[in-house]
Amino acid sequence: MTTKTTPKTFDCVDMMHRGALRIHETLKGKTREEQLAYWRDRHAEAVAELKQARDARPAGK
Repeated sequence: MTTKTTPKTFDCVDMMHRGALRIHETLKGKTREEQLAYWRDRHAEAVAELKQARDARPAGK
């Protein structure tokens, strides 16, 4: 068995941890209702981005 010796250029776990920390800092001190509003807004943004991406695809794909 061989091991990979090339340096890592992207660390998925680190990226996920940084994202979770950013969200934690954003929501820190917020009420439950404010947190729910944050997630509703983020969900709506994600749905809109997905719709835009789907609409931008060439026909038949």
